[in-house]
Amino acid sequence: MRIIKKKIWPEYFDLVKSGKKKFEVRLADFDIEKGDILLLQEWDSDTKEYTGREIEVKPNYIIKFSLDQFGQGEEIKEKGLYIIQFE
Repeated sequence: MRIIKKKIWPEYFDLVKSGKKKFEVRLADFDIEKGDILLLQEWDSDTKEYTGREIEVKPNYIIKFSLDQFGQGEEIKEKGLYIIQFE
């Protein structure tokens, strides 16, 4: 088990804390596995400082993919992606 620290902006921090947001979309520039702890540290992008608020979340499902994995790289660049959370 590892503790992985990542910045999160205030509006997203509040959504995670309230339980409304139960996912993260992150650049896959670090290793993470089920059972690790993701320590989300609130970051103020205006002051370029941490606010001191933190929240720990435990991933229970992780998927890593490239934008062109399904042959849709150009369409994704043009139209973007949705991340859809189920209730």
